[in-house]
Amino acid sequence: MLANNLAELDRAHLIHPVMSWRDHERRGAHVLSSGKGAYLTDASGRTLLDGFSGLWCVNVGYGQDSVVRAATEQMLRLPYATGYFGYASEPAIRLASRLADLAPGDLNHVFFTLGGSDAIDSVVRFIRFYMHAKGTPERRNVISLARGYHGSSSTGAGITALPAFHRDSDLPLPWQHYIANPYPYRNPVGSDPETIIAASLAELRAKVEALGADTVAAFFCEPITGSGGIIVPPRGWLPAMRDACRDLGILFIADEVITGFGRTGPLFACADEAIVPDMMTVAKGLTSGYVPMGAVLMSEDVYTTIRDGSPEGATIGHGLTYSAHPVSAAVGLAVLDLYENGLLAQGQRVGAYLADRLGAFAAHPLVGEVRGRGMLQGLELVTDKARKTKPPRELGIAGKLAAHGLENRLIFRAFADDMIGFAPPLCCTEADIDLLVDRLGATLDAVLDDPAVRAALR
Repeated sequence: MLANNLAELDRAHLIHPVMSWRDHERRGAHVLSSGKGAYLTDASGRTLLDGFSGLWCVNVGYGQDSVVRAATEQMLRLPYATGYFGYASEPAIRLASRLADLAPGDLNHVFFTLGGSDAIDSVVRFIRFYMHAKGTPERRNVISLARGYHGSSSTGAGITALPAFHRDSDLPLPWQHYIANPYPYRNPVGSDPETIIAASLAELRAKVEALGADTVAAFFCEPITGSGGIIVPPRGWLPAMRDACRDLGILFIADEVITGFGRTGPLFACADEAIVPDMMTVAKGLTSGYVPMGAVLMSEDVYTTIRDGSPEGATIGHGLTYSAHPVSAAVGLAVLDLYENGLLAQGQRVGAYLADRLGAFAAHPLVGEVRGRGMLQGLELVTDKARKTKPPRELGIAGKLAAHGLENRLIFRAFADDMIGFAPPLCCTEADIDLLVDRLGATLDAVLDDPAVRAALR
């Protein structure tokens, strides 16, 4: 079918996630046809460098034969097995065991979901089960970070602290609360790491006290804020917040949906500072986006408290039809093989090269800061470097970036508040990164050449 016919069918029938529906109807879909390694080919035959791994997820790159074979063989052998009624499949059992072995500390128990949003919803259920089992059902408030992202379900979107996910959806819910993001580039207390950490600790304790120490259940955070702008907290922030949660008697939930599976260097970002959360959510890189799957990794304390605090024979009332899907689990095992057989190390090496090459853009007239860790990097754009002035909204910088990026055959995330996100596949070579940097330079220069943008510069 011709690309224009597909675009018309898309415009008429397919609802896209997190889009202006009117804008999409005007522009139409950009139809993708195939992918290999770090590159995608669209329906018109153009080859694009995917600097965002789909949606931070295709960590192993497109077209990995071993992953496709694993899915095919499992589909032929056993395409579905329910996890209900005590049934299980070999791939799901082996994947749960392997994740428990690889995860930090005592995260020894795994509940499989379809993706990150329902992993967050599952955590919320498990928190409630845990608090009831402990005899503290009044602990129901949860706290997360401003600019944090924890999914877009009817529950998770309220733990998410981005206005677009709250508009017209009656969110946040009364038990969902926020504290400031550490955000070193724009923190009111300045950029000194110790000062930032102290401010976050003080605000967390103050929020718990204001809500009532015996009413707070958990604190959610991403090790690096993803959709909120790739915000990297200072070293020491994560363990300090973990320790504070322990002191306050609240659960510490690490959302590694974006940062997991080599995205920041180690297999899990928590491992970078030896953090062991009470529960950890993963998805995206778990199957490299080849099939849907997410997971909640649960500590021994949370698991045994729920188990032992439930009446004898009582059902733990949470489940999903496709939990522990055997095809997804088989893909997950094949993807882990790739990570462990060299891809994780390649991502670490190339991630350092990416950070170094992108760092040169700090001198570009539009760039206020370059930040990131490993194969997760971001640029924040400004019109006045000294004052860190954000571009006026009427300039439409994000739209200009996306349009010029496509012209230069480069895919990246153009955030609505004038940030650029990169999360290229771990299979990238240094030559791929050089091409990414060249195309990014051409894109930034094209935006800079816009008379309205240049006139806004100070």
